[in-house]
Amino acid sequence: MKSIILVSLALLGTACSEDVGPWGQCGGINHSGSTTCINGYSCQVINEWYHQCQPSSNPPTTTQPAPTTTTTAIPTSTPTTGPSSGFVTTSGTSFVLNGNKFNFVGSNSYWLPMLENTVDVDYALDKFKESGMKVLRIWGFADYTTPQSSGTTVFQSWNNGVPTINTGANGLQRLDYIVNAADARGIKLLIPFVNNWADYGGMQAYVDQMAPGGTQETFYTTPAIKEAYKNYVKAVVSRYVDSPAIFGWELANEPRCSGALKNGGNCNTAMTTVWIKEMSEYVKSLDNNHMVAIGDEGFFARTGNPDWFYNGGEGVDFDGNLKLSSVDFGTFHLYPSHWSQTYEWSSQFIKDHGDAAQSIGKPVILEEYGIPRDTGVRTVELQKWHGTVLNSEIAGDMYWQFGTTLPVAGRTHDDTFSIFTDDSDYGVLVVDYAKEFEAKKNN
Repeated sequence: MKSIILVSLALLGTACSEDVGPWGQCGGINHSGSTTCINGYSCQVINEWYHQCQPSSNPPTTTQPAPTTTTTAIPTSTPTTGPSSGFVTTSGTSFVLNGNKFNFVGSNSYWLPMLENTVDVDYALDKFKESGMKVLRIWGFADYTTPQSSGTTVFQSWNNGVPTINTGANGLQRLDYIVNAADARGIKLLIPFVNNWADYGGMQAYVDQMAPGGTQETFYTTPAIKEAYKNYVKAVVSRYVDSPAIFGWELANEPRCSGALKNGGNCNTAMTTVWIKEMSEYVKSLDNNHMVAIGDEGFFARTGNPDWFYNGGEGVDFDGNLKLSSVDFGTFHLYPSHWSQTYEWSSQFIKDHGDAAQSIGKPVILEEYGIPRDTGVRTVELQKWHGTVLNSEIAGDMYWQFGTTLPVAGRTHDDTFSIFTDDSDYGVLVVDYAKEFEAKKNN
């Protein structure tokens, strides 16, 4: 739901093919690539996990956000194999795990990596598992351009156009803990790499730091920005490439031609599809074990349709993108109250994505959706949507968002869409529905 000063490309022309480009990873634990930077750059030690090619005139960047104290030790080793052993794949319009259909009900908890206390993480995952849900979507990004308190989760910090990946205790080690904890409970995780919105930095952080004044097109087309994005993706993917706890990777949360950044006038479906193809192929080159998706809202680009959600106006072509060989499954989101649409329109939106899944032959997930609690019709209208999903080719259902009351941090974020474990309709909308979904979709 919700700049590096551009280096002359002439520098790249003089580099050996194996030399690492500007801001790329040139060393660190488990790094297997080149340790030599292109001319004009030197390999600087950021931390034991990550060494980075920075301009030779730059002093080494060694300062990390201060680690936060947690109640249990946070593992930094490769996650151990637990009950979720096995990698999820696809077969036609279904997901498959260890030879069996793995179609599922799940949810979103963007806030999970932002928790300071591992007691809260464990509690949230226990409650999630008790519900019968199987897949949880969490943020795999937390970019900041200003200093943060020691308790704030920071996966990547920016300073004068230089990105620094934080593998410390309040950085990717928090994600390490979640991956291990999820694996121990048989929970699969779906993780996007960047946000289209300003929350937790997003694409705007890359553009503001590396090409100030840029637009949405700047993020999708600027070589230095694309390289910085790839470097972050590599740092995350390489940590969990062998973990069965990962359901799949997503290129972004809700990428389109506008968001926190404005459409400069040149962003369109052709541009976003080129970016999606390049980045999905890149993730595939790093990781043969896990599926790759886009993380988009599922807008169509169908000729002659006047509906804004169907005519490509936001630069998203659901059908065309799902046909890419490097994209394993599709996603779509649904917020009629934000989109000024009716509940009946919403049911048709679900049907149309189920039809697209069947036509293209790949699984599709209703990945985010919600109706505000205060409408008074949430329960009955969501049940209608559930009925539509059950009678379609939709392979996964992930409502926005999972809520509970944590032992330390208290009530999780409530944006009015949250369905809390103590809500009166939690049983029928989550627990009972998960059982019904699996009984119908996995037989």
